[in-house]
Amino acid sequence: MSFTMGNTQEETDFPVPMEEFRQKVNEKLRSSVDSVEPPRLREAMAYSLLADGKRIRPTLCLLAYQIFDTDISVALPTACGLEMLHTASLIHDDLPAMDDDDFRRGSPSNHRVFGEGMALLAGDALLAYALEFILRNSGSLRPERLLSVMAKLIEVVGPSGLSGGQAIDIHSQGRDDVDPLTVEEMHLKKTGALIEASVVTGAILGGATDAETERLATYARNLGLAYQIVDDILDETSSFEEFGKEVGQDRAAGKWTYPRLVGVEQARERVRGLIAQAVTELDGFGERAAMLRWAAHVVDGRAAA
Repeated sequence: MSFTMGNTQEETDFPVPMEEFRQKVNEKLRSSVDSVEPPRLREAMAYSLLADGKRIRPTLCLLAYQIFDTDISVALPTACGLEMLHTASLIHDDLPAMDDDDFRRGSPSNHRVFGEGMALLAGDALLAYALEFILRNSGSLRPERLLSVMAKLIEVVGPSGLSGGQAIDIHSQGRDDVDPLTVEEMHLKKTGALIEASVVTGAILGGATDAETERLATYARNLGLAYQIVDDILDETSSFEEFGKEVGQDRAAGKWTYPRLVGVEQARERVRGLIAQAVTELDGFGERAAMLRWAAHVVDGRAAA
C-alpha cells in the first residue's frame, strides 16, 4: 500500500486506516454529483472532482475527527465538501488568467477539455455545491457545530483564504519588492487556509474544546505552509512524470516562491522547522494523533527527496 502527499509519485507506506478513509471519501464522491444539471456542467465538475487524487484534505478532516469520536460517517459529508472546495480552487488556478497550467495530476486541465468558460463555471459550481452537499447530508449534526463548520468553509473561500492568496500571487508576479513574509502570507491563504480548515472542521465535528481546536489549527497552519513550500521546491527540482504537471513554470512566469527567494536548501530548512512546530502541537493528544504526526513527517520527507 502506498501514499503520496502532494503531486509527486514517489511511494510511501500508507497506514491502513488512512487508506480506508480515502476509499470512503472516493465512494461518497462518486455519487455526489449524479443529480447535477445541466449534463455538460456535471461532466466538467465530475472530470476534476473524480480524477485520481490522494484526498489529503478530507483525510485530514477525518483524522482530526477521529481524535474525538469514532463514527466517521458524521464527518464524511464535510470531508467530501472539502475535496469539492479544493477541486474548485485547482480548476480556477489552472485557468490561463491565473496560473495557466495545461495539466493537472498528469491529465489535461479542465479548461483544456471543456473550454475556459465551462471550466470557470465548474469551479464556481463546486464552490457552492460543496456547502449545499454538507448541509443536505449533515442532518444529524448539532446545529451549532454545523454552523461553525459552514462559517469556517465560507471564510476559506474569501479574502482571508483562497481568493486572497490568489490575489497576492497575481499582484506579486513580475515585481522586485517581494519578501519571504509576503510569500508566506500568500501560501497561508492560498494553500494553508484549506488545510487548516480541514483539520479544524474535523475537530469541531468531533466535539473538541476551543483550546484543543486551536492547537490543531496551529498544527495545520504550520503543515499547510510547509506543504506549499515543498511543492515549490519540487517545481524547481522535479520532473513532469514525478510532479504530474509541467515544472519550472512558476519561475518562467515570474512568480515568487520560497525557494526562488531564499534557495532550495534554506527552503528545506524552513520546512523542517515548520514540521517540528506542527508536531509539537500534537503532544497533548497522545496516540490518538499518531496519523496526523505521520502526515507531517511525510511532508518533511518530500522536501528532502
